Amino acid sequence: MNVFVIVEDHTNDRHIALPLIEQMLKGLGKPRAKVKICQDASLRGVKNATNWSLIKRVLDLRRDVDIFLLLIDRDSDENRRQSLNFLEAKAAEHFGTPNKFLAENAWQEIEVWAIAGQKALPKDWNWADIRQHRDPKEAYFEPLAKSRNLIQEPGQGRTTLGREAAANYARVRSLCPEDIQQLEERLRAAISSQ
Repeated sequence: MNVFVIVEDHTNDRHIALPLIEQMLKGLGKPRAKVKICQDASLRGVKNATNWSLIKRVLDLRRDVDIFLLLIDRDSDENRRQSLNFLEAKAAEHFGTPNKFLAENAWQEIEVWAIAGQKALPKDWNWADIRQHRDPKEAYFEPLAKSRNLIQEPGQGRTTLGREAAANYARVRSLCPEDIQQLEERLRAAISSQ
């Protein structure tokens, strides 16, 4: 199975998305799935990553892909799901079948998934506050990466923290029901429909 993942910032988000999606697929019975991250710079930023004409161009170039995943930040935008539903409907029409293109928004940013996978967080951090914060990357992820001296690595801490989150996937899944659990269930349905 070939899975192609589109993120709004491939230079950073890939370090979290890739290991988590690989782990998710293992749990779904696809341990040998090939997961690739889109590195098309024209899709950088949420505006471009949700632009149907740009997405369509990527879909048309990758005919070898079984499932496309679009993973973007929610950024407290309560209408984000509607725009993702629109893209999924356009893709279903384009392919003539649903479940080949799935879109999910991280609640509130992809970096929260990496935080969720940590076994120990600072004692004064509250998980509900992290999940609801408008800018958890700046308020929580960056201080965590700095405290662990990871800010100089590729992805500014995302490489290590993303791998750790994948290793603790069950924890990420339990703490992120609105996005990770949702995506996993939708991906399970897409796999079974192929």
